[in-house]
Amino acid sequence: MKKVLLAVAGLLIAGVSFGQTKWGIIAGPQFSSFTTKADNVSKKTSDLTTNLRAGITVDVPLADEFYIGTGLLYSGRGGKESPVKVNLSYLQLPVNFLFKPEVGTGKLNLGVGPYFAYGVGGKYKATVNNVEVTTKAFDDEAGTGKLKRFDAGLGIVAGYELPVGLYLGLNADLGLVNAYDNTDNGRSWKNTSFGVSVGYKF
Repeated sequence: MKKVLLAVAGLLIAGVSFGQTKWGIIAGPQFSSFTTKADNVSKKTSDLTTNLRAGITVDVPLADEFYIGTGLLYSGRGGKESPVKVNLSYLQLPVNFLFKPEVGTGKLNLGVGPYFAYGVGGKYKATVNNVEVTTKAFDDEAGTGKLKRFDAGLGIVAGYELPVGLYLGLNADLGLVNAYDNTDNGRSWKNTSFGVSVGYKF
């Protein structure tokens, strides 16, 4: 993770030196779920929950029409699996390889690449006998349900950037890391999310 952060920092510095780096802000709803597997039982995917995805973006030029798209995002994740609702909060660093050809009066944004995330908060909420019980997902009190704070996976973005700087986009993140802290008996948990974004690129 430290090497990734240093590499991205190097790209940002290089981009600033070229004077063509584009900074931006984005925000929008994100729809998330999680897929679990335990004791070699078939996989089960939770119902969707609605969260927020927002933050700062940076497009660092590599060549004509090609960029590294990175930044720092807040990414809300989780899902619902009766009677439990899971809310997870991550700080996320995307590293997308962006292709930005001119289409019409603006630019198409197409990107794919890894993301790295760190859990800053998470809760399991369940109602038992009309009593709401809350457990911290990243702490030992969650028992076998404890999750690792580190997450990583593959991100995909598609959007359109207008000449005035307005940005409209779609995004999807596919978790590739087993988020369970206890992985005995083949237990696994993987996050998935998709959403829409509105933003502005300076």
